[in-house]
Amino acid sequence: MPEQPPYLAVADRLRQSIANGDWSPGDRLPSRAQLAGEYGVGDNVIRRAQELLIVQGLLEGRAGSGTYVAEPRQRLRMVRSSSREQRGGSPFRADMAGLGKHGTWEHSTEAKVPAPREIAARLGIAEGDLCVRTAYEFLADGKPVQLSTSWEPYSITEGTIAVLPEGGPYAGRGLIERMAAIGVVITHAVERPEPRQATAAEANLLGIPKSALVTHIRRTYISQDGRPVETADIVVPDAYCEIVYEVPIEHRT
Repeated sequence: MPEQPPYLAVADRLRQSIANGDWSPGDRLPSRAQLAGEYGVGDNVIRRAQELLIVQGLLEGRAGSGTYVAEPRQRLRMVRSSSREQRGGSPFRADMAGLGKHGTWEHSTEAKVPAPREIAARLGIAEGDLCVRTAYEFLADGKPVQLSTSWEPYSITEGTIAVLPEGGPYAGRGLIERMAAIGVVITHAVERPEPRQATAAEANLLGIPKSALVTHIRRTYISQDGRPVETADIVVPDAYCEIVYEVPIEHRT
């Protein structure tokens, strides 16, 4: 039988230390250099072992802080459905409330950002046309569970009370309600999900290794006149969330 790779042997030792209660949920692990010295291996072996345990949900990485023993996390069931868009307010907050979680988010908005080629094609505008771009980090009970980068054509909301997604009287109310306030009626969304590995930036924000699987959803909202009014790149970590699509059935008489 071939010898077990060193990083798997280290992962087993770390897993056993957690099971024995040497470290409790929320505890910060010693540095990689300290663990490497204790176990007699290189830093890279420690890194691979920690990444494996992060994927398995036993550890979590925190950007700029270190690696911690993860609190037991229930894998969230996130339903994507037309009904979620009809509740008013934030669909994410409503979804989390349905799971008994407190849904919040952090955001950063830039106005008048030139649209890159792919975004322009998705919005049906010219490359370089101005957009409002907002980056979101969505949290469930304070833990990151989803990322999103949203693009809206500046020409739609320019000079209105709805120009900033997280500013003004409709801040945080959700795109459909905010657009309706300026007479733009959204009728449906088109989503294209695909699996891939997390980028380094996404991994840092979500507390997962770079090699971890995520679901990348390209979503575009369409108004009643057929015009795209927003497109977003949504990133959901497979280790934390299960995505389920609910398909409405039209009954005809």
